[in-house]
Amino acid sequence: MRNFQLLKVTSPASAVAAIKKDQNAQFIAGGTNLVDLMKKNVSTPDKLIDINGLQLKEILQGEGKTRIGALAKNSHVAEDKTIMRKHPLLSLALAAGASQQIRNMATVGGNMLQRTRCSYFYNTDLPCNKRVQDSGCGAKEGYNRMHAIFGASESCIAVHPSDMCVALAALDAVIFTNGPKGNRQINFVDFHRLPGNSPEKDTILEHNELITAIEIPDHNFTKNIHYLKVRDRTSYAFALVSVAVALDMQNGLIADSRLAMGGVSHKPWRLNEVETFLKGKKADAGTFKEAAKLAMTGAKSYGGNDFKLTLAPNSIIEALTIAASK
Repeated sequence: MRNFQLLKVTSPASAVAAIKKDQNAQFIAGGTNLVDLMKKNVSTPDKLIDINGLQLKEILQGEGKTRIGALAKNSHVAEDKTIMRKHPLLSLALAAGASQQIRNMATVGGNMLQRTRCSYFYNTDLPCNKRVQDSGCGAKEGYNRMHAIFGASESCIAVHPSDMCVALAALDAVIFTNGPKGNRQINFVDFHRLPGNSPEKDTILEHNELITAIEIPDHNFTKNIHYLKVRDRTSYAFALVSVAVALDMQNGLIADSRLAMGGVSHKPWRLNEVETFLKGKKADAGTFKEAAKLAMTGAKSYGGNDFKLTLAPNSIIEALTIAASK
């Protein structure tokens, strides 16, 4: 790890001003991902701007939405009574992520910004376009068991690792930021990027822009919900495939739904066409099988992850079945 300067700030304005002065500076809160990247020299900031002193930890309910501060800890959000009552899908997804120790340190904002766990990205001796532009994507012809089946490009087939973000994408969350140009609101589904020709850019966030909060609108998705995470072991493992399902059941029919997947793309993968298909349908095995088939449109594997072409639709069927049975 290279030497760096640590600067503590006390307001969003001072945080934005501090990072604006140094293009090689980064914000740090829990540091559960950034410190790992620094240890491996994948990330080499000259300055870390400590934002833990900012008053951005609140969880507030009102006016048809729930507001969560960017510095709220993952464990706090998962166990918050308002979240468990109003947005239980988010609570389930957070509880499925990492270990309890990491959830006690990790923040909501940091969770959104965590980098891929692709082994080629983490190993500076191997080619990775996310780390070094035009160096190649080692995973395409190499070890790619964990990698994308949707939205990949010639430049990158890595996946986004977050569980929390899958639920937030499904729940139509909105991100609030502060930067030199003022405040901005970003729909969560638009925040993370597909790799395209610029895989080094995980999100549309500007370098000198600070996430301050997220808001989740009120909805009817409080009972028939499920977060299914398929992984190699039940503790502290990233998803091979995950599915967030929220159903609004009315008289045995699906009045509305929200679905998103993790472990399959460079960003949380929202299943908009499936949601449209499910509207007004019976919650039965035939419907769920057709929904899973529709969800796999355009899927492509790379050898080591061929099994995901079977695992993903089976996971969708299982998640829908469990959600509908509650």
